Amino acid sequence: MVMSIPYEAQGRVDQKRRTRAALVDAARELVALGETPTVEAAAEAASISRTTAYRYFSNQRALLVAAHPEVVADSLLPADAPREVAARLDLVIDAFIRSNLQNEAQQRTMLRLSLEADPADRGPLPLRKGRGIRWIEEALEPLRPETGDDEIHRLALAIRSATGIEALVWLTDVAGLSRDEASDLMRWSARALLRAHLDGPMPGPDPTG
Repeated sequence: MVMSIPYEAQGRVDQKRRTRAALVDAARELVALGETPTVEAAAEAASISRTTAYRYFSNQRALLVAAHPEVVADSLLPADAPREVAARLDLVIDAFIRSNLQNEAQQRTMLRLSLEADPADRGPLPLRKGRGIRWIEEALEPLRPETGDDEIHRLALAIRSATGIEALVWLTDVAGLSRDEASDLMRWSARALLRAHLDGPMPGPDPTG
C-alpha cells in the first residue's frame, strides 16, 4: 500500500511551513473583516501565487477550517480552581464567552459551514469537536459521584446550548441585545440551569415517545 506524503512534508519543510502560516494568517485577517475568504483571496492577501496556495489548501473549506483559531486547552479552569461547583462553572463560562467574543467572526464562519456542510463533511469542523461540552463537564465534576455520568453530560449539553456561539448569534442578531447584555444573559442561563439541576433531577426522555 502506497501512502501519499503531504506536500508540506516534502522538500523545504521550514519554508513551506512559513508559506502555509502566511496563508492561514491572511485568511484569519479577512475573516476578522467580515469576509469569507477563498483560497485565491488568501493567496492574494499573502502575496502568494494561487497555484502555490492550492498546494496547501485544495478548497475554501480546508482553508477556513485551518484558519479557525481553535482553543486547544484541555481545561478552562485555573490550577487553583475551587471545588464549589457554581464557582467552577462561573469561571468556565466566563472564559468560554470571552473566547467566543474574541473570535466571533471566525466562530460565525464555522457555524455557517457546519449548517451548510454535507453531513459526511461535518466531523472535522471545529464546532463539532465537543470541547465546550468537555470544559463544562469538568466544571461540574464535583457533582459526578452523586449525579452520575449521564446526568452530568445532559446538564453540560443544556448549558452549552445556552452559552455557545449559536446562542450569541441569536441573542444579538434576533433578540437585538448588545454583546454585553447577551454575555450577561448567557452567564445567568448557565447558573439557572445549574440551580434547576440542584433543585431536582433533569427531565429525561419520554419512554412513551
